[in-house]
Formats: sequence, structure tokens, C-alpha cells
Amino acid sequence: MTTAVDAGTIGSVTYTALLRDLARECGVSTAYRGWDRREHEVSEDTLRRILAARGISASDEAEVRQAMADLEQLPWRRMLPPVVVTVEGDGDATIAVHVPHGDPVDVHLETEFGERRSLVQRQVWVEPREIDGSLVGRATFEIPADLPLGWHTVVAVSSPDGREQRTASGVVVTTPQRLSPNDAILGRSGSGAGRNDPEGGSGAGRNDPEGGSGAGRNDPGFRQRLGSMTQLYSIRSDRSWGVGDYGDLADLASITGRHHDFDYVLVNPLHAQRPVPPVEASPYLPTTRRFFDPMYIRIEDIPETAYLPRDQYAKVREAARSFARANKRTGRIDRDPSFRAKLKSAKRIFAVPRSAARQAEFDAFCEREGGGLDDFALWCALAEKYGPEHAVWADKASHPGTSFASEFRTTAAEKILFHKWLQWICDEQLARAQRTATAAGMDIGIMHDLAVGVHRQGADAWTLGSALTTGVTVGAPPDNFNQQGQNWNQPPWNPDELEERAYGPYRDMLRTVLRHAGGIRVDHILGLFRLWWIPEESSSAADGAYVEYDHEALIGILVLEAERAGAVVVGEDLGVFEPRVQEYLGRRGLFGTSILWFENDGDAPIPPEDYRELCLTTVTTHDLPPTVGYLRGEHIALRSRLGLLERDLEAEIEQDAAGREAVLDLARTRGLLAADASEKETVEALYRLLQRSPSTLLGIALVDLVGENRIQNQPGTDETQYKNWRIPLADHKGKAVWVDDLVDHPRLVSLVRALRE
Repeated sequence: MTTAVDAGTIGSVTYTALLRDLARECGVSTAYRGWDRREHEVSEDTLRRILAARGISASDEAEVRQAMADLEQLPWRRMLPPVVVTVEGDGDATIAVHVPHGDPVDVHLETEFGERRSLVQRQVWVEPREIDGSLVGRATFEIPADLPLGWHTVVAVSSPDGREQRTASGVVVTTPQRLSPNDAILGRSGSGAGRNDPEGGSGAGRNDPEGGSGAGRNDPGFRQRLGSMTQLYSIRSDRSWGVGDYGDLADLASITGRHHDFDYVLVNPLHAQRPVPPVEASPYLPTTRRFFDPMYIRIEDIPETAYLPRDQYAKVREAARSFARANKRTGRIDRDPSFRAKLKSAKRIFAVPRSAARQAEFDAFCEREGGGLDDFALWCALAEKYGPEHAVWADKASHPGTSFASEFRTTAAEKILFHKWLQWICDEQLARAQRTATAAGMDIGIMHDLAVGVHRQGADAWTLGSALTTGVTVGAPPDNFNQQGQNWNQPPWNPDELEERAYGPYRDMLRTVLRHAGGIRVDHILGLFRLWWIPEESSSAADGAYVEYDHEALIGILVLEAERAGAVVVGEDLGVFEPRVQEYLGRRGLFGTSILWFENDGDAPIPPEDYRELCLTTVTTHDLPPTVGYLRGEHIALRSRLGLLERDLEAEIEQDAAGREAVLDLARTRGLLAADASEKETVEALYRLLQRSPSTLLGIALVDLVGENRIQNQPGTDETQYKNWRIPLADHKGKAVWVDDLVDHPRLVSLVRALRE
């Protein structure tokens, strides 16, 4: 977005100071501390473009002053704020009500459970203000400390003598102080998940509270939970269609739970991509974060498959058999042929009449998901007909409310119903995967991954409208591993609009992802505090600025919805952040993330005994090579080949080798690593090293369990540079590894045995 700027204002000291004041008032950073520990100032041009994306004009001094005045007067122009997010038991929580000065006002709450509660006015004097020529007063009302957890409605009614009655409503969200499912894993008493869930959620009871008192490894009751971390598309079986699926996920949970005593499976984001091929390879660039990817459906597990006419069933079986060779390939995953074949088979099955009971279940699913599912399925049907660059998106179908879109709902009703049906099938198969996991003895089960954002031309961008910001994208400033910064090409939440909508889109997304999850990993949870916004026309990802969010509201709602789902929450809190982030996450009972190679104090690695207790700790991550590859320095070699290094190659190699050796020395000094250890033994020693940490969760990368050495994703590259997110699971000999192989895979058995000793 280009903003016209009066050249005469650029050199003005007053304008510059006011612009920076305005930016800070809007939560936009004017400087930031980088990975190099230096302060970097944000340019005026970047500030103007980011403010413009928020709908704030700041091209000259007059506009800046007007914007400052508008911000100050905004709460006084409305009777009630759109939303107030509180913490249960907070006796200081209040809500401000604005009415013409001297007018009476009554305020009450209607809880989501049907209870009506009058609010008491606090005796606080606030000087009235003149707003648009009228004097406006403020009355402060107390929010009851014993308000139950949930989403409540606050109503204000003003009935002045001789004038028309005024009524306004808003939302009050009461959130838990701490997340009790996480505390249950620690062995601490929580506040009781699900107790206020109107849908009767089972709460934290499915998580075994016997595994540790929260006192750390020195406590005799401490039990570190082991789990595998996998990219679902990469792990296949002879039942797959060339790509791992929800059936494989259930089998993976069953095998690792029953045979290896794992407590969870952390899987890549399963958010939906485009409704037809070609599809985006990255699971972190979905079309929506609320709904799931039909590409992962196990076709044979759909109940109606058994009732296909014989000739139709034969065609489905033939389609399945056609992927026998693809299941064994180790070069690259090709999603498009698999998805194309599944869609064709799914349409055959969709045409099979459903029993009365099955139809009732489908209807209940559609009713529960409501308008969000309606609009998503409408987008899918439109996207199936019109490509992403088609002119229809800019005009006739620019949003769900156009007359063209409304007419399409009628003419394409059956296609829209098909896409709703696909989501129902996803929901059923994910529910089965979680049931299978807990039946296999897992304390947590399936841990879903919530991506940072969505595609700019995707379903969320279309259905949510101004809740997502146009004119900017999300990314990250330069750091040691990505020295040119990162541009993820995703529109960020608009903090102003999100508040206006009482965080409804955020809540709905969380509810769907958590519905059949034993846990959730929030990728880049720092984004709930601040996000790195990059104006679209910037030449570099470094030309951005941090934009702050109301983290207390966003984290609070996350805790509330996870509490009701009985789900564990892990925040990926890696990268550049302020100390307050980890402190706040810990205070709300959320787990953080520690990666062995990244845990440093200056130039020295932190001993694992000093790691956090509230943490998922692991050796590697999907943005690094498997541990075997990392030990060989393949991440440096790859980045060098791709031109991603900002420093001399030899200097990078030297620094990286020194860092690796310092970590390996931690294992050596503890007697875990012999001088002549093999690569396999070194990998085992590093996981045994992390086992000495007090971290509650220990994550073991599936690639490390079988000896894979290829990196799954190289940040800062596209598909022309590297085959990101397309690497099938293979062992150290390059042979494909199937789900069933994990029962007695030699490397996996050896690593697990080493951890059990």
C-alpha cells in the first residue's frame, strides 16, 4: 500500500516525534532489539504503511494529531466496550460505561448459563468530557469476582426523563487463572477443567494426574512424558494413498502408545488447504486455521464406503491400489495425485444415502459449526470453479455477502453440502484418532499444531474480511538462523477489528482445533504478544516493525477454550522475545518450548538441569535437519548452497562446530557419550541428556527415531529452491519407513531402551 506524503513534512522534527508517538500509542514499535543485541530503529515509511493498514492516516502533522485525538475519544463515543476479558477471582475487574453526563444507567450481566446478575457501580469520579459538542460522563461498574468461566453478555440501559431509552451490549469473558490440564500433567491441583462447560466437556480427567507432583525431577513421583513429533504426510503405510492420513495418525498413536509407552503424538498443522489440486505443500500456510484438510481422509474408513454399488467400490479399490508404488517412494511426496483421487472417490461415497442416524449426526455437525462452516464451504465451492487469480474474487465474489455469492449458495447447494460433508468426515476421523490414542494408554494423545496464519488468498481471508489485515504480511526479523529475515506471506489479525468482534473469530478457530485434541502446540506463541508486520511493498523482511496485541485477552481465551476441551497447551516461544513473555506464559500455566541447540547463555549452552519445568523440550525441530544431519552440519551447507548466509562460510562452519561441540561436551561430562560414539549413539546420548532436565514433556522427532537425515523445511526458501514439506520418512539407509515398521524398528527400539535405562 502506498501512502501519499507531503515532502515538506518528512524533515519536520515535530512530525517525526508525533508520528512515533502515534505509532507507540497504537502498539507499533518504533525500534526493536535484534538477535545481534543492537537497537534497530524503524523507518518513518514503515510506520506510515503499517498505520495505514490499520486504517489510520498519518501522512502529515495534521493527520497525526487528528488520529491521536480520535484514539483518545474512541471509548467515550460508545456506551460499552465491545469486550472485556477478565480472570476468574479478579476482584478489581471493572467495565466503563459512557452516557450523556448526568443520565442514569443500569448495567447487568447475562451469563451464558442463563443467570442474570446486576452490576454494582464503583464510586469512582472521572471528569466528564465534551465529545462532538455534548458532555459525556463515565460510570465504572464492578465485574463480580465469582463470575463463572465463560462468555457472558453485559447490557447497559439508560432511561433519561423525557428522552429515548438507550441500550447497548458487550461481551465479558471470564478466563481461568491457570490451565488445569497442564497442572494435572505436572501433578498439581487445577481449577477443574470443564466444570463450566455448557456442552458437558470431560475436562482434565482424561489426563492422568499421577505423573509427578510438579516438584521436578528430584521428586520421586516425577514422570517425564515422552512423545513423538511427526509430519503426518511423510509417515505412510500400505493403506495410504501416497500420503500419510488420519488412519495412519491413529495407528501411529496406537503403536507408540502401546509398544513404546509414549504419551502423545505432536503432529504438523492439519488445517485445510485449497479444495482442489494443486495444493500448497507447507502445512504452515493453510487456507483456513479453523477447518481441517480433507487430503488426510482415509477413504476406506468412511462408513458409507461399504454400501457403494459393486462397480463403484471396485473403482475406489483400484484408486487405492494405484498408490502402492508411491507409498514406497523416498524422493518426494506428491500430494496432488493423491488428493485428486481421494476427491473423486469421496464424491462417489457422498452420493450413497446415509442412514437416518448418520444423517442426524451430519446435521448436528453442520448446526454446531454454523455460519462459519457455511461460508467456508461456499468459498470451497467457488474456489473449485474459479482459480485464485480469477477476476470474480475482486468484484462479484469479493466477500460472502455479495449478491453473486448469495445466488451461488442456491445454484451450487449440492457442491457446498459436499464440502461440509468432507469436514464432517475429517471431524469423525480425528475423533477416532484421539480415542485410539487414549485407549493406547496415552495421557495426552494427539497434540495438534496451530499455525501462525493463513494464505492471503484463502478462505479465512475471504470469510473473515477485516478481521485480517491487508497491505501487510507477517514474518520475522533477521536472526542467527535466518539472517535475511523471514516473510511468511500471511495477513495478520487486525487487533482493532478482533476486539470489535469480541474475539469471536479467534474463539471459533480454537474450539474447532481443540475439539478432538489432547493438546495443542501454538506455533510462534509470541504472536499473541506481538507480530512482525512487513508492508507489502518492502524490499526486505527486515523492513518491518512489531505490532502489539492484547496478550492478556488472547492468552486468556486460549486458556479458557483449552480448559473446556481438557487439552494441554504448549507455546512455541523460540526466537527474539522479551523476558515477560515466558514469565506470563508460566503464570497462566502454559508450557513453553526448549530446543537443545538454542538453549544458550551467551556463548555457553545451558545445562539441561537448569531448563524450565513447564516446557516441551527436544533436540531438534522441523526447521532444522534431523539430529544426524545437524551433527554433520548439513544446515550450514544447505544455506550456503542457497545463498542464505550473511557471513563467510568458513566463519559459519567454525562457529557452528564450536556450538555443537559445547553441547556434546555436556553429554560427555555426564558420562553419556563415549569418545568413539557412532552417530546413532550420539543421537541417543543427546536425548538422554535432555532426560536430565526437569521439563515435563520430552519430544522425540520421528526422524531421529528412524535415522532420517534430510531436512524437512529450510526457512527463507520457496519450492524452486528446496523441496520443503515434501520429504517422505526414510531410515539411515534411505529405505521408506511405514507406520507398521515402528513396532520394532531397530533404531526406535534402541533409542527408547536408552531412555528407559
